[in-house]
Amino acid sequence: MTTINAAIVGLGWWGETIARTLLDSTIIRPVLGVDPDDGRREAMAGGDMVVTGSYADALSDPNVDVVVLCTPHFLHAEQIIAAAEAGKHVFCEKPFAVTHAEARSALEAVSSAGVTVGIGHERRFEPAVEALQQMLAEGALGTPLMFEGNFSQNKFLTLPPDNWRLSSELAPVGPLSATGIHLVDLAISMFGRPETVWARLATLATNFGNGDTLSVTLGFPSGATATVGAVLTTPFMGRVCVIGSEGWCEIRDRSHPEQSDGWDVRVTRADGQVDEVHYPPFAAVRENLERFADSISGRRPYPVTPDDIQYNVDTFEAIVRSARTGRLESV
Repeated sequence: MTTINAAIVGLGWWGETIARTLLDSTIIRPVLGVDPDDGRREAMAGGDMVVTGSYADALSDPNVDVVVLCTPHFLHAEQIIAAAEAGKHVFCEKPFAVTHAEARSALEAVSSAGVTVGIGHERRFEPAVEALQQMLAEGALGTPLMFEGNFSQNKFLTLPPDNWRLSSELAPVGPLSATGIHLVDLAISMFGRPETVWARLATLATNFGNGDTLSVTLGFPSGATATVGAVLTTPFMGRVCVIGSEGWCEIRDRSHPEQSDGWDVRVTRADGQVDEVHYPPFAAVRENLERFADSISGRRPYPVTPDDIQYNVDTFEAIVRSARTGRLESV
């Protein structure tokens, strides 16, 4: 079995998390770390992963098969295109890009180069979510009618005020790019491409420049609806519920997915049957990356398609517009 060699680009909180997650993987291993910050490189030095300050080093290294982008999202499109042109496969953290045009250019570069693309939507790989997806595929809940989700946390309260994640220019609609975008991806994976969005963004309990409280309503061509909530100033909350004509399924996270304590699932059916099950902790972040590596090696397909990635960015762009205008916006 061939091991895929990866360069982790961006060694901040999430890049370090991914490098640590893959330390003992036999499917994809980090061999190079990239960050312009001296302190971050020093913090990661000393192990099996070589560190450098230049992205160009990763692109020119014949030992690197894939770049894993853990960089600010306003850099993603340019970095993806450069990687594709260098013949490197690309795994990009969310959001993939911030505009339709950026995502289209990046995906076209990937397609033209014949390389594989993956995205950091690890919630798709949680066992409880995969079980819900299977129920929907089998029609076990009847006609899907409504998706409800909330992914809130207070991790950003410890960030310095000048951190790019809190900037209205560099990270517009902060709760969306931080957590809400994962729920948008799940809704797309279950209901398809949205056609309209309405969003309300507020700063109610912090001085974050890009908001701390977000509510989004997505409308789908079928008539189904998704409601998404994301708050950046409350203890962790994770919940996904799909309501169908013949039953509903709710998934509740016990802890932040970064260090999962598992999921509690309740399924209620029209005949009165109620099923409750606990799914134990599972490394969904690692599973996502290993499934991506498997797709490169041809062992199994990667479930998040380029179309899904484009739909997600299109919806992201529409949500940002709606948060600014206060109006219903087309996707």
